[in-house]
Parts: sequence; structure tokens; C-alpha cells
Amino acid sequence: MTDDFATQERIFQTLSASPGVKRIDTHAASVLLDGTHALKIKRAVKFPFLDYSTLEKRKAACEEEIRINRPLAPQIYHGVVAITEEPDGSIKINGRGRPIEYAVDMYRLDENRTLDHLAKAGPLDVELAPAVADAIAASHARAPVADGAAWITSIPALIDGNSTGLRNGDHFEAAEVDQLGEASHQALLRVRATLVERASEGFVRRCHGDLHLANIVLIDRQPVLFDAIEFDAQMATVDVLYDLAFTLMDLLRHDQSVAANAVLNQYLMTAPDETLDALAALPLFMSIRAAIRAQVALARLRQPDAEGSDILDEARRYFELARALILPPAPRLIAVGGLSGTGKSVLARALAPIVVPQPGAVVLRSDVIRKQLLQVGHTERLPPSTYQPEVTARVYEALMQRARQVLAQGHSAIVDAVFASEAERDDVAALARACGVPLKGLFLVADLATRQARIGSRRGDASDATQEVAAQQEHYNIGHVDWATIDASGTPEQTLQSCRDAIADGK
Repeated sequence: MTDDFATQERIFQTLSASPGVKRIDTHAASVLLDGTHALKIKRAVKFPFLDYSTLEKRKAACEEEIRINRPLAPQIYHGVVAITEEPDGSIKINGRGRPIEYAVDMYRLDENRTLDHLAKAGPLDVELAPAVADAIAASHARAPVADGAAWITSIPALIDGNSTGLRNGDHFEAAEVDQLGEASHQALLRVRATLVERASEGFVRRCHGDLHLANIVLIDRQPVLFDAIEFDAQMATVDVLYDLAFTLMDLLRHDQSVAANAVLNQYLMTAPDETLDALAALPLFMSIRAAIRAQVALARLRQPDAEGSDILDEARRYFELARALILPPAPRLIAVGGLSGTGKSVLARALAPIVVPQPGAVVLRSDVIRKQLLQVGHTERLPPSTYQPEVTARVYEALMQRARQVLAQGHSAIVDAVFASEAERDDVAALARACGVPLKGLFLVADLATRQARIGSRRGDASDATQEVAAQQEHYNIGHVDWATIDASGTPEQTLQSCRDAIADGK
């Protein structure tokens, strides 16, 4: 590879000499940035996990990068170009001379618009998280189904590889590394049968494989996934939840718990029902991903220009997150009831991120479940006939069944419905007892004028309630309410605080 090294250095020096060109080096590639374009050249290197040691292999890797990434990000990936040596000895891009290297021709990203940069600047925009979830779900929908046997058998090696990597350099306590490894293996034993079943059902696919926040960028205000793993198909052939777990974990690491919860809930809203039966694997998946990022940070310490203290602090934060995620606290059930317009769904979304275990509670909303049962879009209006008692009974039955699924997987659930009858509220209590989890019921109240004003301002919401429906609900016989009654006539922030106080006080 000596000749290839020399040739590449000559190429880098020649192309970098042009005014305005910026060069960025990684362990596997060099990227030349110029105006709105980027040229990515695979470095002539060979590692245990990739081999770019010959020109033919680098050309094939460039072509594979386009094949894998262009469907995800056609705005970014243009094609493969040859770097040629002309008869006069000059070097050109797509010249007529002999190809001496190949590169991926790309649109130059605004580095400040990747999610890791945006997350460091403050809370992510409220509309961004659902869009990220939809982008990830879309990538999973078109990802080809793969044989899951190799994925299942690779997980113990992932865990052990993390333990080995985290022991190097004595940066972490050996006992803590061993505890993480043992807890991870125990978690795998608990969910292995589920993962095998998911593999047989087509949930193992050729995914992006590297969905941390730095590989998601905003272009025209829309999240775009890029830089998917192209050098090792097996590394990217995983359960789709493991792919999603990278984004969830990295949002938590960047103190974006609200966004992490919103991504999870939006993803689950459109995912197959069987996904709820695999949530028990999410703590393991997120923990493995966090441990991998801790290792990546440690590897950066070996670079000559590394800022040691900052990098080590980053590694420690990922390591501590991995340890916290693998031992999640017990789940709980929260029920949010109240007449239409009291702010149940706004409250449920606000509560969910702060309910353990991470990344927060799964929100189950009767309005959304009704639309799913009737196989219409979440914002499509339904006729009054779909609100007959027998239909509503089916909705509440499905609501309780999905809550049971979530709780059985060790995740907390928030059920959001009117819960206007004592029988409906009793069913929630019975569910909590059957699942052996604590229940907190919150019943929101507000005057009719407030409720009607809120309903009148809704846009693009799953609820079909009208101001007339709100007036009719005034005549409901609510009966005895043994949940905490919350005055929800103020701001959403005031309602949230009242509910947090009620939960903390056990009222």
C-alpha cells in the first residue's frame, strides 16, 4: 500500500492547494470541501472491520456508499468520480487520463445543521423529533429484510467487545466495566427468544447502522439520514429497534429527553403492533450503543491533536449512560382522563419524558387508536357513527391491551382517554393490579368556555371532538372519581406542574 499512500498524498496536496478548499481527515477517509461540493476519498488503509488497501476495493467501496446512501439522501450523494492522471502529469477530477483514485462526489453539508450541533445549542424544535422518527421509519420500511441468524449470534460479541475496549487504558473502573458486561449478557438472555422471533418475522434488515446525531442533518428544514455503513453489510444488518436505539441513546446523551421520547412515540405510532412486544430489548440496545460511543471517544484520545480532558469527559458520559440504561427502574402506569378540551394529550406528551425508565413513557391515546382500528389516517375526520358505544368499547379494550403489552416489557405507559365512566376507570385500576405496577390517575377539569376555545383552535389533531360535543359532555354522569382531580383551566405548564406535584405527593 506504500505506492497508494504516496499517490493519495500527492492527490490531497494537489486538490487542497486550490483556494477555498478545506480538508478533513478521519481514520478511513479524507474529505475535501469546496463551496457547495465535497469530495470523499477512501484512505488506503486496512482495519479488521474494513479493507481499502487497493484501488479496486476503494472504487467498489465508493460505489457501495452511493448505492446504500443515495436512497436515504439523494440531495447529498451525487455519484462516483474518477481522479485521473493526465498525460502531462497533472491531476484532474473526471479527466481523460488514467484513473489513479476514486471519490464520492457529494453536496457539502452545513456542519452546523447536524443534530449533534443543534442539540448542543439547546432544546430541539418541537416539530423536529416526529420528523426524525418518520425519516427513520421510512428508512426501515424500504430496508431489505435479511437473515437474522448472524445478527442474533453477533450480540454477545458486541457486548464482550465493548467490555474489552472499555478496559483499555484504565479510564474506567474494571469492576464497573465487568458489571456492565454481566448485566448486558443477562439482559440478552431475557430477550433473546423475542429477538429470534422478530428475526423470523422480518424485523432484521439491512439498516443505516450508524444513526447517531452527527449522521442526521437538516436540509430545507427536513431531517436527512446520511453516512450509512457501507463497508460491512453484516454490521448494518440488525433489528430495526437496534438501529433506532442509536438515535434515542444519543438524544439522551445530549440531554434531549423530550426529543428522545417524542421520537420513540412517533416511531411506535406507525410501527407494527408487534413492536410493543420488543420494548424489553430497548434498554440493552441503547446501552450497547452508548458503550460503543464511549469506545469511539476513547479511540480519539490517540489522535495527536486530541483535547484529552474533553474527549475523556465525553467517553465517561457515554459510559455512565450505558450503565444507567442497562438497569432500568420499574415501570408505572399513568392514566390521564377528562372531558374533551381539558388538555389531556398535551399533558400526556409533557409527562412522558419525565416518567422512568428512559426514554420515558409510551403514550397510548384513544383518539389515535380509534383511527388505527378503523384504518384511517390519524388526522382524518370520522363520522358520528364511529363513536357509538360498541365502537368506543373496542377502542378502550385495545387501549388496555396495548398498555398491558408495554408494561409487560418493563416500560411505563400513559393512557390518554376521556375515562368518563367509573367502569372505564376501574378497568385501568384492574390492569395495574394485574401487571403489578403502581397506578396514578389524573382527571383534568376545566370550564366549558375554556374547553370549547381549545377545541376551536386545534389544527391537524387526531381528536374529532367539536365544540358541540364538548357542550354535550357537560351532561355526562362522571360518577365518583378516585383519581387526582386537576384544575386544567390554566396554562399547559401550570397543569403539568400540578400533575407532577400530585404524582410526587401520591394524592
